[in-house]
Amino acid sequence: MNLILLFPEDFIDSTRVQLTGRRAEHILRVHRAKVGDMLAVGISGGMIGKGTLLSIEKGSVGMETSLTQKPPAPLPVSLVLALPRPKVLRRVIQTATSMGVKRIYLINAYRVEKSYWRSPFLDGTSIREQLILGLEQACDTIMPEILLRPLFKPFVEDELPGIMIGTVALVAHPAAERECPRNVSENITLAIGPEGGFIQYEIDRLADCGFQAVSMGVRILRVEAVMPSLLSRLA
Repeated sequence: MNLILLFPEDFIDSTRVQLTGRRAEHILRVHRAKVGDMLAVGISGGMIGKGTLLSIEKGSVGMETSLTQKPPAPLPVSLVLALPRPKVLRRVIQTATSMGVKRIYLINAYRVEKSYWRSPFLDGTSIREQLILGLEQACDTIMPEILLRPLFKPFVEDELPGIMIGTVALVAHPAAERECPRNVSENITLAIGPEGGFIQYEIDRLADCGFQAVSMGVRILRVEAVMPSLLSRLA
């Protein structure tokens, strides 16, 4: 982890924290930190800065923190993602979080297996673990919002039009004739389908909302590859 993410319950006074578990183990075994060393830290939802190691006990470390900097600016993208396989979703959420996406809608589509919606990974605790890993990687502190939308048509007809107001709305589609634009200066709503892509009915419904279909070229990429490629290209 490139940043030790802190939470209010870690603080024993206004500036000192006591850490146990995964974070303490990482500090000692990966950073190999010693008393007096400084590490990057940040408070969830707030500022980032430095933590000075004050004490090392069995399975526990104490730190003095100084939080003086703002976290990185968010990526101006709302991501609408057809729910992928659970193992893929873990990687996608971590990557999107580390790239600065702050709102992800997980939606249904014709090619999304029904069993995916019953995965224990969709439990809030499991998703939160992946969000934390993404923030630690990117030295960020602002937790993204994950919203589950298991019904495609009601979401597209009732909710999506409001989400995309004031944004450039794009849907990734391998058959699209238009090439994905680069360095878009406006806010973006980006829709990415499941493995195999959205079916034509779904593309048509998104087009009715105002989405433009775009392509990355002749190669068809997996979700975990196309998502960061599109985000890097667009924003």
